[in-house]
Amino acid sequence: MGDLSRLVFKRLGFGLITILVVSVLIFFAVELLPGDIAQAVLGQGATEETVAAMREQLGLDRPAFVRYFDWLGGAVTGDFGVSLVSGERVSEAISDRFVNTLFLASYAAVIAVPISIMLGVFTALYRNTIFDRVANVMTLTTISSPEFFLGYILILFLAVRATMFPAISSLSSDMSLLELLHRAFLPMLTLVLVVTAHMMRMTRAAIINLLASPYIEMARLKGTPPWKVIVKHALPNAWAPIINVVALNLAYLITGVVLVEVVFVYPGIGQLLVDAVAKRDFPVVQACCLIFAATFILLNLAADVGAILTNPRLRHPK
Repeated sequence: MGDLSRLVFKRLGFGLITILVVSVLIFFAVELLPGDIAQAVLGQGATEETVAAMREQLGLDRPAFVRYFDWLGGAVTGDFGVSLVSGERVSEAISDRFVNTLFLASYAAVIAVPISIMLGVFTALYRNTIFDRVANVMTLTTISSPEFFLGYILILFLAVRATMFPAISSLSSDMSLLELLHRAFLPMLTLVLVVTAHMMRMTRAAIINLLASPYIEMARLKGTPPWKVIVKHALPNAWAPIINVVALNLAYLITGVVLVEVVFVYPGIGQLLVDAVAKRDFPVVQACCLIFAATFILLNLAADVGAILTNPRLRHPK
């Protein structure tokens, strides 16, 4: 257990270093954007004295590395500064939006993960049949289509023509859970169509690869039914790559919702990021990017740790 703990802490250390490097890139990438933040806030008609006073108020007259450490110290404690547009704390502006994004991602994950694993098992069990070919064609079609294209197609058929679901996913705190699920159905379905294809194909490939193993052949020679060979012998040994791809797709559900939220005007952190970029609200942009990056890195770490726990060979790479 000591070796396992050491390996996990090593992964966590690499993750923290990665987040630190990403924070440097995010902060200084925003610093390198053309234009003056103070000038953008005040408008082109502002005098030089007013711009200088605004720069001093925002702390822009200090060296960049000093402002970076101040920003990083605040980010560690959850304080990302003040929005340049609304004047409210960035953490307060993000909190509700991030909850909405987590709700959408969880909604999609609850549907996508079991469906993709079941489809992967069945396509491996009945590979090279009509079911396998149809499932592969459908998943290749969805995985090759951009999210915004799938979103507009779903809006056309399920919101405009069938009028089954709203085209705009506006949410409020006084809605019931059933109404929230109904309003978020189309953006959820868009995410499910994208991530299910990847997870299903990875599950299928992992199981088919294991079906050529000697112990699988022995189970077949004993007369074990095909479904039992996959469920009892192949699937448990395929958990490492499956958990890896599931965690990576969960990371995508959190960080890749920007286009989906924009298409459906969903009040999540992705929509907030797009609005902040359009208004040049840089503290909000920096905070959203850092949250996306940290979430993606942490879920990748979870994928690594999950693969290590489910595959003993990874604990002793030598």
